[in-house]
Amino acid sequence: MAVVAVEIRLSAAEVARVRLAVSPLAETVLGVRVALGAGGHQVHLPWVREARPVLAAEPELPLLRTLLEGCLPAFLFPLPDRRVPDFATELAGLRAVDPGYVAAECAAALGRARAARELPEPAELLARAADALDRCHARLVAPHWGRMRAVLEADLGRRAVALVDAGVEGLFAELHADVVWREGELLVAGRRRTSAPWTVEGGGHGLVLIPSVFAWPDVLVDHSPLAAASIRYPAAGVGLLWERPRPSAEGLSAVLGRTRAALLDALAEPLSTPELADRLGVSPSAVSQHLGALRGAGLVSTRRTGRTALHLRTVSGTALTSTAGEAG
Repeated sequence: MAVVAVEIRLSAAEVARVRLAVSPLAETVLGVRVALGAGGHQVHLPWVREARPVLAAEPELPLLRTLLEGCLPAFLFPLPDRRVPDFATELAGLRAVDPGYVAAECAAALGRARAARELPEPAELLARAADALDRCHARLVAPHWGRMRAVLEADLGRRAVALVDAGVEGLFAELHADVVWREGELLVAGRRRTSAPWTVEGGGHGLVLIPSVFAWPDVLVDHSPLAAASIRYPAAGVGLLWERPRPSAEGLSAVLGRTRAALLDALAEPLSTPELADRLGVSPSAVSQHLGALRGAGLVSTRRTGRTALHLRTVSGTALTSTAGEAG
């Protein structure tokens, strides 16, 4: 997965094959990397504080550290074959990867000498890494997957609307500041300055856009794809995931009434004030007033992304709506 600038060349036919998908396996790989301190951002710190003691007990931690602390081997990121595949399906795909490809990617990521010195044979490496990721997903990601999936699927919906409203150019324009569309070419800026970008050909397979929680705030590109090219970009609303505002007695007493209950129910996914107003059939000013009360109760988080403020219910808000649903 490249950190240098990458130029992705797409034919007209490949532009027509642009699709969107989510990858729970990739979220597990990137989440472990963040917990190791090798990537991510301070926005993930609440999750990292919980994850690190759990990860410390992982028997394959040295292997995961070797694989994930530097350039990421692309074999760990098989492309999702549908919009939202389940983790078990993706893990089975990982186990089926050609050991020759594993060896080549490890040599490219770590250097041939280091890979030979520090890693087991490709077949053994693949089995051990898959088993470790299976355990990490169950312990670190699965407990939060409901909220993560809501954020990721909401992002898919936003990108689909952008594609319908403004075409491919509009879709790429809103994707990330590091992504620029230039008439058949996508230029993705990298952290390392180089004299020329790495060129990736679509190869007739198109492009898969994959929103990510744990890639935030970076954009990741497979520099030598076997099939379709791919871009993993930060999903909108990630900054809201781990926020847990402390409720106050005054705030909790204010959270009463049908409109606020409807707001909490709608905020299973990140939404803006105008979107909430449209869904609930009330004015944006009324929505803002209700959101203020919900924030005061620690049930909703708000984060500004560019010119848009996105709102998402907190863990406490989700627990409250779930309890109310069960009671009803």
